[in-house]
Amino acid sequence: MIEDKVWLIDPSGPLRGDVEVRGSKNGVSKHMVAAMLGTGESTIHNVPEVGEVEITAAMLRALGIEVEIGRGEIRIGQGPEIRPSVPTAFSGLNRIPILMLGPLLHLAGEAFVPLVGGDPIGRRPVNFHVEALRAMGAEVEVGGGGITAKAKRLVGARLELPYPSVGATETILMSAVLAEGKTVIKNAAMEPEVVELALFLQRMGARIELSPDRRILIEGVERLHGARTWLAGDRIEAFSYLAAGLITGGEVRVHGCPQDRLVTAITTLARMGAQFDINDEYLCARKPPQGLRAAAVQTDTHPGFMTDWQTPLMVLFTQSQGMSVLHETVFENRLVYVPALQDMGCEIEVFDQCLGGPACRYHDTNAKHSAVVRGVSQLRGADVELPDIRAGFSAVLAAAVADGSSRLRGVQHIERGYHRPFEQFASLGLNIRREE
Repeated sequence: MIEDKVWLIDPSGPLRGDVEVRGSKNGVSKHMVAAMLGTGESTIHNVPEVGEVEITAAMLRALGIEVEIGRGEIRIGQGPEIRPSVPTAFSGLNRIPILMLGPLLHLAGEAFVPLVGGDPIGRRPVNFHVEALRAMGAEVEVGGGGITAKAKRLVGARLELPYPSVGATETILMSAVLAEGKTVIKNAAMEPEVVELALFLQRMGARIELSPDRRILIEGVERLHGARTWLAGDRIEAFSYLAAGLITGGEVRVHGCPQDRLVTAITTLARMGAQFDINDEYLCARKPPQGLRAAAVQTDTHPGFMTDWQTPLMVLFTQSQGMSVLHETVFENRLVYVPALQDMGCEIEVFDQCLGGPACRYHDTNAKHSAVVRGVSQLRGADVELPDIRAGFSAVLAAAVADGSSRLRGVQHIERGYHRPFEQFASLGLNIRREE
């Protein structure tokens, strides 16, 4: 069991300064898996220093893939022998093993991966992945310890996802690029990270067409080669630091994340009254003199409001005037972090109804997926346990404006998903220190 890391935080006024955003943890780990498929070496640049990279690298090495991690870059190449099983020691650590099924079937004709893990934000059903691989000719069995698959050669298929799942779309992409014939994905996820992965595979020699109606066409090829790519900046991290400036009444300039990755987020904050300075060098948001207004926001698949943006937004709601509503439609248990914020004085109530938007796929379940937030709330310092990455970051934001000191336990979650967050917050003026 990993021992909790602890941060001690004292509010220190507005956060100001510059933050350089690197590639996303989700983007880099998927690119690392895709690089397995190339016969030569691939290099990924603008890599964040996050725990997810080390976890994924360890998995790849266990499979016989050669991985070299340098300063801001990763080199990956096939080793002399590919082992088709991801060790069960990696069970539950993150979502990456499921994505290795297709590549392992291409490289070894068989595969075993342990069950998926990651943050406790809701079920991550594997049935979309499994059904897609079966449709492409694989024999797949799901057991208590993991998933076993076999295939002499995957073949193209016409697939329609019941929901535009990011993970399932990525699994099909990495399975179809070396399959025999054509594969069509209907109702595919089109998040920037998915498109970025498709472009990387194209650089490796894959034949991929993206259509505007959530349709992706992949024409299988005989082999892929190594490629080089530069990851675009993490849109989750960019939004999180923009929110940090707004929540504390400061001004954080975020560099490295293209504006087009934040279109919906920028408009949402602007409707709340945030004032923006946007140019080719950075994005910056500031609170107006009269304060921010309440809002009703619904998360959705891209190009909607991203589910990972709602955790810092929830803290921002507590510092905005009036009653705000958040309707989560992507994960049924994404609001698992709310009790930690309630301990810090955030006035939040959660409901199992669909509030702030039309009925979603959780409308007839017991999932607490809507929240009503009262602002402006006076937050207080507290001793809290952080359940996941995004909850951890939101708790830091709450601590930054709280009355009194806070002790945050479990900050290793934050370090798994954000690039050097302790150093970033310290550079912005937050009074933060590690508990020895």
